[in-house]
Amino acid sequence: MAWKFLSLPQISALSEQNIEGVQKKLEEFLNFRQIKTSLKEAVLLDYYVSGFWWAKEMDFTHLQLSGFMAILNFLLENLSTKHITLEDNIKELGRAMAGIGESHSEKSGGFDFFSVDQAKAIISYLKISLFQHYKLYEYLFHNPREELVIGDENVVELVKPMDTLFPAPLEEGISYDMYSSFIALPPESEVETEEIDKECHPEGLQPETESLDIDPMAGFTIEDVKSVLGQITNEIIGSLQTEINEKLQMQEEAYTVRIDKLKNT
Repeated sequence: MAWKFLSLPQISALSEQNIEGVQKKLEEFLNFRQIKTSLKEAVLLDYYVSGFWWAKEMDFTHLQLSGFMAILNFLLENLSTKHITLEDNIKELGRAMAGIGESHSEKSGGFDFFSVDQAKAIISYLKISLFQHYKLYEYLFHNPREELVIGDENVVELVKPMDTLFPAPLEEGISYDMYSSFIALPPESEVETEEIDKECHPEGLQPETESLDIDPMAGFTIEDVKSVLGQITNEIIGSLQTEINEKLQMQEEAYTVRIDKLKNT
């Protein structure tokens, strides 16, 4: 029974690896192909890797390592395929390890290459690993779980073809009048019309409306401009001065009335 799960050559290959190498080798030996997506495979791999590494640190021989891995597989098979309870599985372990420390025992389970101390250590390890979490392993093997499809469906709205160099204004942005007057380009029909006008009226031959544009300041000298500005300034300053004098006079009269009242009292 000792080498029914992993052969001695496989155990020898595992013994030469570090813990990462042991994990990769066991994935190969156990034919685990969905370790990143299958919870069951991930738990089983951790179960066997942890068990092998513990046994290696206990300085088990290759034969003892093979026997210990067979015990791990034997107990897990009882749980997964035979639906054996915890109490019955402990009894099966006792039967398998019977005869350890006895010479030529009729009740030997085939693991007499272990010493008594090694058998006690194995039982202690199984107690804190498999037996302590027996309910979790039962749930793993016997409770079906929904397969969750990892994905998402998104509705994407494609951007309309760009007719202008700038996007339309947002509600909190500039007004549409400002946008249409200074930012948005005119429709293609207007652009084509302008191009036709330019072709019909090249430079130097513009329409008569453009030739009639006259500078409104033409015919006035600098002195004329100064005279007009001086008159406007004097009128503004004069009106302001008159207004100030009227306000000062009103305040003076108000203070005079107050002083007279104080004298009479």
